[in-house]
Amino acid sequence: MKQTFLLILFFSTFYVISQEKYPKDYFRNPLNIPTVLAGTFGELRSNHFHSGVDIKTQGKEGLKIYAAADGYISRIKVAQYGFGKALYITHPNGFTTVYAHLSKYAEKIEKYVKSVQYKKERYATGNLFFKKDKFPVKKGEIIAFSGDTGSSGGPHLHYEIRNTKTEHIINPLIFGLKPKDSKPPTFQSLKVYPLNSNSRINNQNKSFLLTLKNTEKGKYVANKVSASGLIGLGVSVFDRLNEALNKNGIFSLEMFVNGKRFYHHDVETFSFSESKFINLHIDYQHYKKYKRRYQKTYKETKNKLSTYKNLINNGKLNIKDGLNYNIEIIAKDFKGNKSSIKIPIIGKKSNSIFAKPKDTTIYKIIATKFQKFKKENVTVAFPKNTFYDDLFLDFKVQNGIVKIHTPTIPLDKNYTLTFDVSKYSETEKQQLYIANVEYPKYPRYQYTRKKDSTFYTTTKNLGKYSLVTDNQKPKVSVLYFKDNQWISKRKTIKVKISDMGSGIKNYRATIDGEWVLMEFNHKKRILTYNFSDKKLVGSKHIFKIVVSDNVGNTNSVSTTFFKKQVN
Repeated sequence: MKQTFLLILFFSTFYVISQEKYPKDYFRNPLNIPTVLAGTFGELRSNHFHSGVDIKTQGKEGLKIYAAADGYISRIKVAQYGFGKALYITHPNGFTTVYAHLSKYAEKIEKYVKSVQYKKERYATGNLFFKKDKFPVKKGEIIAFSGDTGSSGGPHLHYEIRNTKTEHIINPLIFGLKPKDSKPPTFQSLKVYPLNSNSRINNQNKSFLLTLKNTEKGKYVANKVSASGLIGLGVSVFDRLNEALNKNGIFSLEMFVNGKRFYHHDVETFSFSESKFINLHIDYQHYKKYKRRYQKTYKETKNKLSTYKNLINNGKLNIKDGLNYNIEIIAKDFKGNKSSIKIPIIGKKSNSIFAKPKDTTIYKIIATKFQKFKKENVTVAFPKNTFYDDLFLDFKVQNGIVKIHTPTIPLDKNYTLTFDVSKYSETEKQQLYIANVEYPKYPRYQYTRKKDSTFYTTTKNLGKYSLVTDNQKPKVSVLYFKDNQWISKRKTIKVKISDMGSGIKNYRATIDGEWVLMEFNHKKRILTYNFSDKKLVGSKHIFKIVVSDNVGNTNSVSTTFFKKQVN
């Protein structure tokens, strides 16, 4: 009797713990509108997996954002890019919720943040951390308003749930957020890859795109393939939810070989530190060339993602002569809607011989070693394990442009690119910067550190680079009023700024000599000052703004305006 009681107690406790792992009714919807997603958790993004869900805000800014549960505001950060205006709430159940791309905070929070900005005389606040008693919040309390700040592609709320202790991010849909979804994922295309020099696919040692036939809803069939040796597969797939046209990410991907599961990954949770391995998870070369991502159904050796589950042979298929293989790849969204591809593969030995390409450069990269190469006035230095694999580097300098291999190979960490600039005058050096010139008409500024005779930058991108001159000052224009004009009815001052060279680095605005906060919408290139920030004394005022680019070219505009004070 006692043993039976203990057994029941054990299983009851286990059930409670498993239920409490991700409590489904603990968090409320952070918006008071139906949940429609513009982006899903774990979605494939540039160099990272999406760490939250993007909730549509009906194309508008200023919707009320509510605390998902009781807790306290533990962190606030205002940045020009990234999350823009963000807020973090720590909850007593071990989780933290994150709200990003906000337009502004609730009144008492906004007042505090602006006091910090005015004290520091800058827009970006850095991380502001708080103890429990500073900003406690209740579930359903208004904490902020939705917006489009930071690196946002349009108005929405980026919403995350993290494990407070580990900072691992967890799929918010697991906690009960429920967008409508009755649509299965859509397979766009399928690729098959030879994984070594002895592999053959349709009698060739190269990757193939396979034609897919959509036989019915959620069902696809690929053309028959003949192969031998070690091969892998990859799929281009997306998911659409109800009430939205966005091509979102899937939740899980599986591959079965003759009924046995060889590959499985899902996006329940992951850490920020592993997100970079997305570039090994996808066919990076194809993405860089054609802007379409293929998720591999096999795991590369250096890939340390934790999202893979019980792989057999890392998902790689060893095709033997005379055997038939029935492959099925299944993609699911979080709701469980699924689509599948069936791929018939025939094991057929090939006698074709392909000559191994000869190494064509003298610059050998040993991935596990530090490497440093110099040519003319350019030096490149690669820390050990910058590359995932050994290779021969294509390193050239021609007509002032340095070519560092091709941008189709992913890197694990930054390398250093250095230019000797001793031949330039001090004036010339002042206006020079290092740029990525993969697209020559649109040189892209690289953060350039300047010493007396050398300029250097660090980057994770291979490709073409050059020294570029910028001798043009930024353009600055005050909008909607002229010098010496009365603007009593205006609530804001707006200024448009732009720079065609190295790009805007900073700006400083004052009214009557005192610093004022201007928020920069870099997508529209407009700075905005809100008159509600501080009370002006008198009716005549002088507004001045100074704008500098990344090499120090500066432009300033000063204008006089008149404004009656409204009590």
